[in-house]
Amino acid sequence: MTDDNSSRTEILRRIRAALTDVPGTPDERPILRDYAVVHAERTPEQSTDLLAEHLSDYRAHVHRCTAADLPRTIAELLTAHGSRSVVVPPALPDGWLRDAADIEITVGGDDLGTHELDRIDSVVTCCALAIAETGTIVLDASPDQGRRRITLVPDHHVCVVRVPEQVVDSVPQALPRLDPVRPLTWISGPSATSDIELDRVEGVHGPRTLDVVLVSGAEPPVSGSAPDSVPGSAPGSV
Repeated sequence: MTDDNSSRTEILRRIRAALTDVPGTPDERPILRDYAVVHAERTPEQSTDLLAEHLSDYRAHVHRCTAADLPRTIAELLTAHGSRSVVVPPALPDGWLRDAADIEITVGGDDLGTHELDRIDSVVTCCALAIAETGTIVLDASPDQGRRRITLVPDHHVCVVRVPEQVVDSVPQALPRLDPVRPLTWISGPSATSDIELDRVEGVHGPRTLDVVLVSGAEPPVSGSAPDSVPGSAPGSV
């Protein structure tokens, strides 16, 4: 014990000696935060292209369409996945699922447990924003995105990003636009992990398939307006 105390005392003595020419204590010195906010000058179109490139690198499926084509695009993605049921957040914009006539739609999903959500094929949401340099989609559980669990349990996630207004270049640009008290989910591609032999396994901690739709010309979602008129809505949905 004496040796341990002596070693600790000696280490602290050396640290104090090394800091004798430093004014103030570490807590009193300002921390410089003059790091780069962005790492290149890009046009909005270039930022969107970079986002698409990185999402594809992470094995997400990237699609582009106009606001007018969005309902058809979403319906085609659900059909291609073989989805017969979908859960959507309460403020998903009206009309987005008007072409999904043969799919059972549950709005909200707050009353569904994990096992019930696991039986739902797909989820369709908006996002808070997307980060081009990292290929990351950020969700913040706003009414157009729903509670976190509806985006983590179903095996297929269709996430709509409005471009260019929801695309930022970097994480430092994203943080001021996000509310730190909200439950943020950062998504870079479909859920995946690897074992010690580096064998990739997808769908472990979230959806196995991620379809990202980059939509241009879309109007911002109307907060609080539930898609009550969507075809095939499940009885009792919020």
